[in-house]
Order: sequence, then C-alpha cells, then structure tokens
Amino acid sequence: MKIYFIGAGPGDPELITLKGLNILKQADIVIWAGSLVNPEILTYCRDEVETFDSAGLNYDEVIAIYKKNSEFDGIIARIHTGDPSIYGAIQEQIDFCRKEKIDWEVIPGVSSFQAAAAVLGQELTLPQVSQTVILSRAAGRTPVPEKESIEKLAALKASLILFLSVSQIEKLTEKLAESYGADAPCAVVYRASWPDQKIVRGRLNDIAHRVKAEGITKQALIVVGEVLRAQDEPLFYEKSKLYDPDFSHGCRDAVDEAAGSKTDSKGSRGIS
Repeated sequence: MKIYFIGAGPGDPELITLKGLNILKQADIVIWAGSLVNPEILTYCRDEVETFDSAGLNYDEVIAIYKKNSEFDGIIARIHTGDPSIYGAIQEQIDFCRKEKIDWEVIPGVSSFQAAAAVLGQELTLPQVSQTVILSRAAGRTPVPEKESIEKLAALKASLILFLSVSQIEKLTEKLAESYGADAPCAVVYRASWPDQKIVRGRLNDIAHRVKAEGITKQALIVVGEVLRAQDEPLFYEKSKLYDPDFSHGCRDAVDEAAGSKTDSKGSRGIS
C-alpha cells in the first residue's frame, strides 16, 4: 500500500494538480475531507473506489483505515483541502507512516491564499511595498505561540493573510490597526474559487461591518497590507526589475538607448 496526501486545491475542482488528479484516478481507497473539499473531486475516481468522509472521523479512525489496509497492494488517496502543508494536520499521519514503514508521498496543492490573491487580482509582493507574505491565524480553540501574536506579526507591516480567523474580525482589525493604521486596505475572501465565492473590500476601520453585512462567519481569509492599494492606485509601486529594460540579468542584457547598444550583467557593451 502507498498513501498519497493530496492537496485538492481551494474549491474549484480544476485546480487540483495533474499529478494529484492522476493518482486520484488510480486510487483504490479515497479518504476526503467532506466538510471542505468540493465533492466534485470524487467524479475523477474510478466507479469501484471505496470512499470515506473524514469530516466525521477522528485521528484514530483514520489511522484504523491505514492499518486495516497496510498489507493491501494498492493506493490510498488522502485528500486535503488547499495545500496540505498549511493547517492540513498531515504531520501526525506522516509520522505514523514512518513508524509503521508505510510508503507515502505528499502531492502539493493550490492553497486558498493563492486562490484569494488570484480572485483579488493582486500580487502579494510589490517592489518597495512588501516583499514578505505572512500566513497565520488568530488564537482560538487552537492556541498560537505568544511570539506569533497578531500584534507582533502586524508590527512588520508585511502582506498578512489570516486563515481560520474571520469570526474574530472585529477584535482583529482593532489590533491590526495599531500597526497598519485604521485606513489600511483590507479584503476578506469567502470560499475563493467556489461558485458562491464572495469578495469584501474595505479598510481596517470598516471591513468588520462589511463582512458582518454579508453574513460571513467562516471559510474566509483576511488579507491586509499596503499591496492592496493597487486596486485604487494602479502603479503606485515601483515596477519589477525583472523586465526593466535598464536592468541586466543572466538571461537578458540591459538596453542602453543613448549608446544604441546592450549592456550585459557585467557592464560590458555590445552592438544592438
């Protein structure tokens, strides 16, 4: 038996990777998180596949399926939402496989934060604005290390994306405003890439009210940072050096219009 931990993507069934799709088509057993994963994912499976919805299972019950089939010469596809490396609870399952010498592999997926950036039409790393993206969550039933408190993360003023936290948005925006400023741009994306997706834009001083009006209490990401100014102020940032004609790198020479030549990355010139 081999267990594949597969990221199914954020919701749109077409956002599963080709590798994940190919494994799913071959799988003999599929364990999927029915509370989060789009059920259309199962249409990729063979008709005779055995499926288990892990939404109603605890860790021991999932492990029991692995143990029962440990001598089975086949494939178990363990489907997680988004990318399983982010809040996917796969480490304990991997540790079990290592202990029991069960063959396993992780197939990454598209995370909901990537889908949220896509539907916002937003690059998260803009030159001279932010080159850092922080993925985190507010403390709730699952605690957060004190060194990663919202106040300490916000102090960096980087592009910040909070998972599993929208139910606390009123308290969070007050804390975030202390560092980002009350008028800092903010967005909440509910079920990014799903048919019922919602996007709520605002500022830290009004986004909680807007989110409440939309009835959003879960399955949403909070996005905060100056990069979001691009929605109202196109090109307020410096353009990337990657395609700057005056910038040389290993694949392209800079253009010196005055000299009518190109300058390579070492500063030497050639005839254009």
